[in-house]
Amino acid sequence: MRVPLSWLREYVDVPADASPEDVLAALVSVGFEEEDVHRFDLSGPIVVGQVLEFIEEPQTNGKTIRWCQVRVAPEGGTAADGGPAVHGIVCGAGNFFAGDKVVVTLPGSVLPGPFPIAARKTYGHVSDGMIASAKELGLGQEHSGILRLAELGIDAPVGADAISLLGLDDVAVDVNVTPDRGYALSVRGIAREYAHATGGVFRDPGLRPWGELQQPTGGFDVRVHDDAPIRERPGATEFVARIVRGVDATRPTPPWMIARLVLAGVRSISVLVDITNYVMLELGQPIHGYDLDKLEGGIAVRRAQTGEKLETLDGQVRTLHPEDLLITDGSGPIGLAGVMGGGATEMSLETRNVLIEAATFDTVSIARTARRHKLPSEASRRFERGVDPLIPFVAARRVAELMRELAGGTIDTEIGGALFATYQRPSIVLPAAFTSALIGVDYTPDEVSGALEMIGCEVVEGEGEWLVTPPSWRPDLTDKWTLAEEVARIHGLDRVPSILPTPPSGRGLTAAQRGRRRVSNALAAAGFVETPSFPFTTEEQNDLHGSASGEHLPSVKLANPLDGQAPFLRRSLVPGLLQTAHRNASRGFPDLALFETGVVFLPEPGVTYGTDAVPPLAARPDAETLARLDASLPPQPRHVAVLVTGHRVVKQPGQSAIAADLADVLDAVRTIASAAGVTIDVSQSRRAALHPGRTGVLSIGGVEVGYVGEVLPAVAEAADLHGRVSIAELDLDAVLASAGERVVAASLSGYPAATQDVSLVVPIDVPADDVRAAIAEGAGALLESLRLVDDYRGQGLPDATKSLTFALRFRAADRTLTAAEATDAKLGGVALAAERFGARLRD
Repeated sequence: MRVPLSWLREYVDVPADASPEDVLAALVSVGFEEEDVHRFDLSGPIVVGQVLEFIEEPQTNGKTIRWCQVRVAPEGGTAADGGPAVHGIVCGAGNFFAGDKVVVTLPGSVLPGPFPIAARKTYGHVSDGMIASAKELGLGQEHSGILRLAELGIDAPVGADAISLLGLDDVAVDVNVTPDRGYALSVRGIAREYAHATGGVFRDPGLRPWGELQQPTGGFDVRVHDDAPIRERPGATEFVARIVRGVDATRPTPPWMIARLVLAGVRSISVLVDITNYVMLELGQPIHGYDLDKLEGGIAVRRAQTGEKLETLDGQVRTLHPEDLLITDGSGPIGLAGVMGGGATEMSLETRNVLIEAATFDTVSIARTARRHKLPSEASRRFERGVDPLIPFVAARRVAELMRELAGGTIDTEIGGALFATYQRPSIVLPAAFTSALIGVDYTPDEVSGALEMIGCEVVEGEGEWLVTPPSWRPDLTDKWTLAEEVARIHGLDRVPSILPTPPSGRGLTAAQRGRRRVSNALAAAGFVETPSFPFTTEEQNDLHGSASGEHLPSVKLANPLDGQAPFLRRSLVPGLLQTAHRNASRGFPDLALFETGVVFLPEPGVTYGTDAVPPLAARPDAETLARLDASLPPQPRHVAVLVTGHRVVKQPGQSAIAADLADVLDAVRTIASAAGVTIDVSQSRRAALHPGRTGVLSIGGVEVGYVGEVLPAVAEAADLHGRVSIAELDLDAVLASAGERVVAASLSGYPAATQDVSLVVPIDVPADDVRAAIAEGAGALLESLRLVDDYRGQGLPDATKSLTFALRFRAADRTLTAAEATDAKLGGVALAAERFGARLRD
């Protein structure tokens, strides 16, 4: 919420010497978060000038300029820039006359942009300054002509400071308003909070005698027909309709109002619209104005009918939902209640009679409509947080008075309409000792009751307790806990001691969470960099990387994607890693070792996911509803994937560069297996996106848990990656589940190991992992470690064969092995490999 200080001072005492930073510090002390300070980005000298005369000079480019003589200081005086009282200025606008008073930016001044002003030669003259338009001063978007002060009703002396005259010296403070404090989305609310922080006198603009607010309740029909209320709450509980006749919509908005609106972040449109926005910011009550002559009959508030459409003020034709709350007249829908009005009845420069609407709408109805139509507005922002139900009559009267004052209208005292609602809030019982016990501060009874009375509560003292009735503008105060929080806020959160609570025993990370952390930490320690990415991709990427053969599999498509070119949820982590690798390589970092852990989304073919049965809010769904919601979601296992490309070791003195390859990814797989406490087997396979012959399937106990391989060159080129790219992806949930809840470290033997190597010649199509498994099985319990260290194919071997060399390590837990025992165990493995695959010892 951006609040101009001049506006704030109207309703609360702010010291004259208080800086914006002082005001922000006061608001922070009562729980607001400061955002920024906003000023008009200009500086003087900017003065009132009077056009004495001008000469129109046509130019060769078809444009006609005016060479003007402009008085910028009283006769005999000196201009604010130190120059003569009369300046020669070139101006391209043609909407002013001799004798008009205008705004002149003298040399040395700076306009928003920044746009410094200096004397410069143009069109054959030296233009000593500039006559400014409203847009150039930051007072609006009007740029068709210069700003004539007479049109604004201003008759200031020549040479007067135009910055202060137009309110351009004002400044606004910006604070973040949390959703539970909607009352602070107004100058009224911020002024009240500033008074709480400083003790300054607060003058509530919402307190007006009822006699001033009374209006006719006949002659204009206002009805509410809500046959489908949400949570049994009608869509509208109060609706005020005031009529102002004979307005002049072409009158300019006064500069003080424009300045305040601009500083508050609202664009000036026209005097009628500006008045409604001004009162909304002032009181927090959204206001809508209708062109009365465009209305057909009275106004009815109702839910939309299936198939109805409405063109809103932004020019969009919207298909309405039966839950949408509408404002209608005899012609049908004329507005989305509390969100945005319709184009058919909007106020324009031709409007002469205005119907003012100030209403109280249901917060849930407005919030759902705004989100359904993706149409957030300043009005919906306030209604969905809760608007003071006692302020609509005040706001409607305030708008009517401003239209009478600024647009020349007459308030109709004979015709109007209103829907009244009885407002009564239940009282809350606050035990006397509750606040101190909850907050941890020893508040005195006077401090508790005084804080609650300060924020507007009615406090009645009872026996050991208070009976507290919250004010109408605080719908967030619903129980004793929220009341206690208000006491702590008003008396300063700095009084609350910083004491960490003692966690209950038996709590902490789950086994799966600990396992995921072990895997991530192990990969990071091995030199891989974690790069989380968005889970959005294309259907083509899902087909390529989400299945082994590249066939089409169902993917989850988002109804409202962040990126229209990537509207699907990923079936694999690989597309995100490829994108991250490309982004780094394009910025000069081609040597990469990346990993990511995250969920993937694997809808099953033929299964329809999703549900239209949305459970109600503010109530915990029962077990059956939760089960139904879970069943409406596709499986979402957590995967881990790694990618390497470029060089594992860069070139350096005495060391040639070493390219990263498939072996590095296999090392990463072994790192994952070690961290998870499992053994992962690798066997050769094929995959659509990976190089044939350099692709393997990863399994645990015969159950597939992932794959590893080198990306096809064409796939790497499509990702704008050059050189070899190797990847691996595993189902991390399956890996951790196979390990169980505990990872037990292997015991260490105190006896020495016996090491031997063996080279076996086998048919070329026999996978090395199958040979390794046979040796391990045949060698028996003495075998501690078995690694493939060489795969030779070529001269010296029979055709269609290869030589596999394994390094074996043997150890016994209770004795030192002899060489003969190790050899016998090795030969047992060789014998089993010979039996299964025809393996023989290499000569």
